Amino acid sequence: MRPPLLWTQFPWTYFDDFISGGTDRYALLEKLLTEADLTHSVLGLEGNRHFFVHSQKDFFPLEDSTQVILTAHYDRTDGSPGANDNSASVFLLLETAMKLRKDKVADWLFIFTDKEELRCGESLTDQGSYLLALALKQAGAGRAKIFNFDACGSGDTLIISTAMDHLLKNESSPGIIKTRFRIHELRNTALEASRILGMDKVLLLPTPFSDDAGFLRGGLAAQTITVLPEEEASFFAQVIRKNPAIAGALVNRDKLKESDLVLVPETWQSLNGPGDTSRRLTPKHYNRIIRFAAALCGG
Repeated sequence: MRPPLLWTQFPWTYFDDFISGGTDRYALLEKLLTEADLTHSVLGLEGNRHFFVHSQKDFFPLEDSTQVILTAHYDRTDGSPGANDNSASVFLLLETAMKLRKDKVADWLFIFTDKEELRCGESLTDQGSYLLALALKQAGAGRAKIFNFDACGSGDTLIISTAMDHLLKNESSPGIIKTRFRIHELRNTALEASRILGMDKVLLLPTPFSDDAGFLRGGLAAQTITVLPEEEASFFAQVIRKNPAIAGALVNRDKLKESDLVLVPETWQSLNGPGDTSRRLTPKHYNRIIRFAAALCGG
């Protein structure tokens, strides 16, 4: 059952509308940003529309920028409410942006991305984050610190993804080596932020691909952050230790055997389907995510 107070507070008063079938999520997100009085603009790329929410009106060009960029995709799979994937993360970052503005923290950029979800037959170059990565690089954000928040609505254990390690496992070009270094740098930044906050439930684990895969294909390093219930996270950590091959199969979902699905956390199994409803969400842990996201931005 929902804690009643959360759903009477902005922006959560709009959450049910956001996950309802047939909702124009683009229009509703624009309404939310306007009501929150957050400075924002929209970048259209081949039919995809990405919201840029920023701490200052003029943030381009980003030449030699090491600016922190937090992202969360606002699209969802057809037929799924998308409560955890990825509506909760969108609303959590909205709250974080409002907190950073209130605390007068400068030099941050949030991007609510479009077209993270791929249809059958589509590749990573069809993902919205791929073209977005190219645009960001052209704008001078090649050194930006990008943290991608996905499925952060259910659970109490912070998962710092190691998925990109598996995608890059057999790559060795100079560019890939540099990207691998940048990913590890981002991961260490995330670990340090959790340490400073005294977060006691933090794990490094492989995760299903997210916008980080499209960013990677576009030449930008990005670190995915997600959340799992403690029991599921602990069990999955044991699975990975005993059967490391599951990690690569999870990242490349099409290679995951039907018999291996029982080893995948139940929370992830419910994504992209009709079971991804608000009943699975755990709002009592949301302040942890907001504090963590703000800490990444220096707040």
